[in-house]
Amino acid sequence: MSWLLVMPVVVPLASAALVAAGDHVVPEAVKEYPPMIAAAASAVFSVLLLLQVQSHDLVHWHGGWTPRHGVAIGIAFVGEPLGVGFAAFAGVIVTAALVFSWHYMEESPRLYRVLMLVFLAAVSGFALSADLFNMFVWFELGAVATYALAGYMVEELGPLQGAINFAITNSIAAFSILFGIGLVYGRTGALNLAQIGESLAQRRPDGLVIVAFTLIVAGFFVKSALVPFHLWLADTYAVAPAPVCLVFAAVMSELGLFGIARIYWTAFSGAFAAHSGAITATFVAVGLATALLGAVMALLQRHLKRLLAYTVIAHVGVTLVGIGLLNAKGTAAAANLVLAHGLLTGALFLGAGVLLREFGDVDELRLFGRGGRLRVLGTTLALAAVGLAGVPYVGTFLGHSLLDESARTRGYGWVAPLTVLATAVSSAAVLRAVARIFFAVGTREDPLLSAQPPEEPPEEEANRPLMVVVTALLVALGLAASVIPGLQDRTEHAADHFRDRRAYVGQLLHGEQAKHEPSPVVLHSAKPVSLVYGGLEAAILLAATALGLYRRRVPLGVRRVAGRFLGPPITVLRGFHSGIAADYVAWITVGTALIGGIWALTLR
Repeated sequence: MSWLLVMPVVVPLASAALVAAGDHVVPEAVKEYPPMIAAAASAVFSVLLLLQVQSHDLVHWHGGWTPRHGVAIGIAFVGEPLGVGFAAFAGVIVTAALVFSWHYMEESPRLYRVLMLVFLAAVSGFALSADLFNMFVWFELGAVATYALAGYMVEELGPLQGAINFAITNSIAAFSILFGIGLVYGRTGALNLAQIGESLAQRRPDGLVIVAFTLIVAGFFVKSALVPFHLWLADTYAVAPAPVCLVFAAVMSELGLFGIARIYWTAFSGAFAAHSGAITATFVAVGLATALLGAVMALLQRHLKRLLAYTVIAHVGVTLVGIGLLNAKGTAAAANLVLAHGLLTGALFLGAGVLLREFGDVDELRLFGRGGRLRVLGTTLALAAVGLAGVPYVGTFLGHSLLDESARTRGYGWVAPLTVLATAVSSAAVLRAVARIFFAVGTREDPLLSAQPPEEPPEEEANRPLMVVVTALLVALGLAASVIPGLQDRTEHAADHFRDRRAYVGQLLHGEQAKHEPSPVVLHSAKPVSLVYGGLEAAILLAATALGLYRRRVPLGVRRVAGRFLGPPITVLRGFHSGIAADYVAWITVGTALIGGIWALTLR
């Protein structure tokens, strides 16, 4: 049933064409149904694939162009648990976004639905592709759709500026990836990931291979908004419509990380096996810097969507740390963090959309206490904030506990306290905003928080009960992610298989069957130290939330001393986030040169 591999791509892509072509024929009353059905069908096909690949991988060669004597000319899709799981996750998220959007996106709705379906097809193609250049093509197809979605409210200055910054920075990233692919092709004469990996593993990495790896990784760093390539993200997420933010936060931000993991393990892991320590050190350093900076910047925001954008940056940094540890537990940790974080943060963006519909604003201070009549939504969002913090057996806890174990195994035990701090602080910023808006807790004013221009509310016909139900459902799924029986063992086994380059080569180039041993269905059993870290995260979450709400009650002398020491760094951080695309391009250049210089000295 390898034909099943193409369905998560074919269904939304063909449906997008039909929706665009039939817009003038389909009755207005039913126009919203076909895109929802198409996205849901894509998700169902991906789930069916996920069930099937639990026992063995699937390969589909388009046009029947199978390899001969270990040489691949054709293009293949590969179905393995992590890739198929990402495609299924994307299908669920896009379906939720389209359901939430019922009468929400009434301005050019046909374009919105078509773009969402194209994005889903592109993500699925990227997750399943076994060809380096086709991964790039699928990614850029999705990027084109996201540029348009980011600037959907094009008549407003904010969305237009955010979309332009998004397009400029990510187009530069695309050129970086493309140039890296060109260098890899020049060295290996191949674009199939397995064949590239076989070719590079047979020789010591030279300067050309290191430059190619740097360009590809830097490009994906931009796509995932990792420091110092992150500056565009808050400008874009703060102004995009809420259902678009759901897709961005849950899928788009994580897609670049999936690309880094896929390309490293299949194409470069053999060449850099002797120097994996240098790669781990770089990834961990970038991930921690991203996590800590995102957490600090989240604390400084009063615009709810901009605040959430910085929490996305913080969590992407933590996820990169898991990938960068380069072992099975780290990769499994990253997969579980993507699942729980995507659901919970996406739900928080949807909650911001509900507030915008009801009050025409998402400013934490201007909305002080006004959400009192939406206490159910407020409680739901508060639970989402707690789930993001990784307290024991809730939300992201499974991912964090696996990350802790992975870090200790690699001799990076000191990483765990820093990820705990970043996660708890970023979650505290969310909990602080929820407490102010829905429960009138804390002070009405806080000059430390940055003001942002207002945003135009969606159509009044948007169905609030439906919006709240979708939000609550995503929160419920995200909170339950750490207690799903068998999830830990299945993701660890899938991650170990994901890292097995030899099995990948045997399957793609030589037709060998990659089978999986069944994983036991048991509840997650965390180590005591992970439970301690989880409790510490809960304590930091509550302390940081209380400080954010009642900072004015801290003695004046203490506040003055803190302001003297913390004021200048905060001013510098705000200055970096200037909103000027030229500044962002400069930081992309600096970041790429820095990473390339480090690897030029350490990977040879």
